[in-house]
Amino acid sequence: MTHPRNVLLGAQAAAKVLPVCDHYSGVEVRMRKSLQLQDELHQEFGVGVMDVTLDCEDGAPVGGERGHAELVADLANGASSQARVAVRVHPVDHPAFEQDIAILVGQAHSRWCHIMLPKVESVADIARAQQAIDAAGGAHLPLHALIESPLAVHNAFGIAAHPRVASLSFGLMDFVSAHGGAIPASAMGVAGQFSHPLVVRAKLAIASACHAHGKTPSHCVVTEFNDAHALQTAAQRACQELGFTRMWSIHPSQVRPVLAAFAPAADAVEQAADILQAAIEADWAPIQHGGQLHDRASYRFFWSVLERAHATGQVLPAHALGYFQP
Repeated sequence: MTHPRNVLLGAQAAAKVLPVCDHYSGVEVRMRKSLQLQDELHQEFGVGVMDVTLDCEDGAPVGGERGHAELVADLANGASSQARVAVRVHPVDHPAFEQDIAILVGQAHSRWCHIMLPKVESVADIARAQQAIDAAGGAHLPLHALIESPLAVHNAFGIAAHPRVASLSFGLMDFVSAHGGAIPASAMGVAGQFSHPLVVRAKLAIASACHAHGKTPSHCVVTEFNDAHALQTAAQRACQELGFTRMWSIHPSQVRPVLAAFAPAADAVEQAADILQAAIEADWAPIQHGGQLHDRASYRFFWSVLERAHATGQVLPAHALGYFQP
């Protein structure tokens, strides 16, 4: 049987489905706990439901960038073999960028699932970073870009089109700050970031750019990490209204709410599995299911439901499990 991804997605089938939660930490004790949490959740769900991104940009003390990069490389090299560990380096125009790449890629190039590039403004920034990363032995590494300014939003489609870029993330607080007070501070909160027109426009542009090029749009952080309801609301709106398929977390308590918000409902998973099974039996010709006509256009949607269910550790119907065997 030809795999549904190859039948339905064509060239985009080569794009890897990423875990829906990208968890950030930059202080040593929290980085260690994040890697431990990742292992625990992998054992619980039977699949990697989160990435852990170790942070050199905001995690490194000023003047201590080298030591922090060496610590991060050691943590990555010491992580379990099943761990998905990424690293956020300094921006390409920061004095520590070249040093970051030399240490992090040079010493741990086989351990990273991707490199996060902050403050990306243009395709030229991606090209500059790629050159340094490839020269250090990281030609195999996917690149993620953090969109944090009006110019970056303007260039989002070009950045997403770059063949090494796998995902775009939105940097909410830097984006608001980049407007020099023209956007109020309230737009950095849960309510404001879903109501201020410029912020919503930026999010939609990033999501649209990613979907246009088969990349993963990743939603920004929720800083009110003690407010579980606010996080759940934000995650649901990011997923259901704005088209994001991944989201950052900055506190362990945020991971499970993100997984829950991005997970499809059990009845939706069952429906998707049934429709795809019927499609396979019909050799992907149109079918009738529950009084509705379905063809490859809707099959693609239902396949995405199953992929998201798997990425969030949901229980899949028995007849759909074979789609996700190694």
